[in-house]
This record gives sequence, C-alpha cells and structure tokens, in this order.
Amino acid sequence: MQINSLLKITLVFTLCVILMGAYTRLADAGLGCPDWPGCYGMLKVPTATHELNQVQQDFPGHTVETDKAWLEMIHRYIAGTLGLLVLLILVLSLKSQDAPKKLPMFIAALIIFQAALGMWTVTMKLMPIIVMAHLLGGFALFSLLLLLYLRNKPLRIPGGDPRARKLAGLAAICIGVLLLQIILGGWTSSNYAALACTTLPICEGNWVDNLNFADAFSPFQGDHPSFEFGVLDYSARMTIHVAHRIGAVITSIMLLYLAFKLIRTASSSIMRNAAWLLIALVVLQVILGISNVVLHLPLGIAVSHNGGAALLLLTLVFINYALWRKA
Repeated sequence: MQINSLLKITLVFTLCVILMGAYTRLADAGLGCPDWPGCYGMLKVPTATHELNQVQQDFPGHTVETDKAWLEMIHRYIAGTLGLLVLLILVLSLKSQDAPKKLPMFIAALIIFQAALGMWTVTMKLMPIIVMAHLLGGFALFSLLLLLYLRNKPLRIPGGDPRARKLAGLAAICIGVLLLQIILGGWTSSNYAALACTTLPICEGNWVDNLNFADAFSPFQGDHPSFEFGVLDYSARMTIHVAHRIGAVITSIMLLYLAFKLIRTASSSIMRNAAWLLIALVVLQVILGISNVVLHLPLGIAVSHNGGAALLLLTLVFINYALWRKA
C-alpha cells in the first residue's frame, strides 16, 4: 500500500477517534471502565454472570454500567487501531527513500504519549488538565498527519501564488488564535462548564461581577476522589464559559477576515476554494455553538462542534502550508 493511501485512511480514523472521544466524554462515559487498557481487567465489557462475579471480587463497590463501558471500550479499540496504522506509516516511511523520516517518527512518539494520556485520564479520574491534554493531542495528531500527507504529495499551485503569500503572517496568527480557542473549548468541556451560561449573547445575570479567573484557569484543582462532573464552583465555570464565548467571537472574526482576504487576493483556485471552505466551517461552528446553548447541549450537536473544530484546524493547517511552503 502506498503511504498516501494509508495516510488518507489514518486521517479518517483519527477523526473517528476525536469524535468518539468527544461522544464518550459528553456521554459521561469517561470512567465507564475504571482501569486501563482493559475493562474491569478484561478485554471486553463484562456481561456474563461469572464475569460480573469476578468484577465484584476485583473491583468491590463498582457497578458495571454496560452502555458507558462499551462506549469507552469502543473508543479504545478505534484508538488502538489508529496506533497500529501510525506505526505502519512509520515503517513504510523509513523504508521509502523519498518519504520524510523525522515527521513520522514524531507522530509515532505522539501517539504513544496519547496512549499514556488516555491511561492517565482514567487513573487520575478525569483530571481536567489531563483530559484537555488528551484532546489537544488528538488535534495535534490530526494536523501532523495532514502535514505528512501534504509533504508526501507536493502541493502544486501554478506560479506559487505570490499575491496570496503576503497573507502568510496573518494565516499564522489565525492558526494560533484558533489553537487558543480549541484549548478554551477543551477546558470548558473538561470542567463541565458548557451549560454554565444558558442565555445569549454572553451570560445571564450580573456575570461581570462574578468573574473568577484565578480559580477558573488554575491547572490543578486539588485532590478529589474523582473529577467527573467537575469540582469548580459556579463562578469559575461561568468564567470559563464566558471566556470561550468571547474567544469564539474573536476567532470567527479573525478567520473570516483571513478567508475574505484570500478570496480577494489569491490567484489560484486551490487557495480560493480553501478560503470558501474556511468560511463555511466558521459559519457551521457558530451555528453549532449557538445551538448548544439554545438546545442545552444535545449530544449530537456537541460532538459535531468538536468535529467542526478539528476540520477548521485542518483547513488552517492546509492554508498555512500552502502559504509558507517554498515555491
């Protein structure tokens, strides 16, 4: 199999892992299995009578919630498959004379670290800083796999589009702004702050006087038996939510400005199409974000919001690669 064909499959698997991870987290199934990598010491969810009896011996006080446990295990199965695909990409890259070597090695190291973060997510009982790091690792993996794909299949833009290249600096700033917004989104989700504000455009009540940045953005939140459902008080969660909303406005303006500048200045259809895709994804994300508030975080829309963020990042990675690469 050619490396690029394998990379396409791996990119799809990575998106599936990101979506499944979001679904598992939002369905409160992150601790569906209290151990790692198995589930109650088994390779599948225990359902038979003798398996459940064994669980009572090995995990006293725990009750097997089959639906949540299966969500967690399916996520692990898909993630494990993704790990094997990444290792296969590394092997093929090392065997090929023309393929990059350092990038696939870094990607392989990243997915090993991702596995460790997955383990710590469970063993540290959904500690927000670990949950957020695990989410960011998935986004980083998605982006680096696209970068490897682009490096294996050189991007061809007639003439290099020198007019669009003048926007490279702006594109770099935009991807930085988007990354900060993704971090805010991950922090909002991992601290269960998505419903801290249920009105538009900002928050209900006298929210300005209740802002609490010190507690809201402290990376460590003390010792707790579990961080499931969050440990922060309302003011801290509200502060996180408000920061995410304001960040969404700033991010949307920046990305739309970049997109419209590209449409006006780019001479290649590739860059103009990328700009239109960026606009469509920004509009979709705004609609999904508003829907999460109005409809009180329905699972399907919340998961789609995570997927939209991943596709936005991928689009900006492509735009930056096209603008910064050597002609």
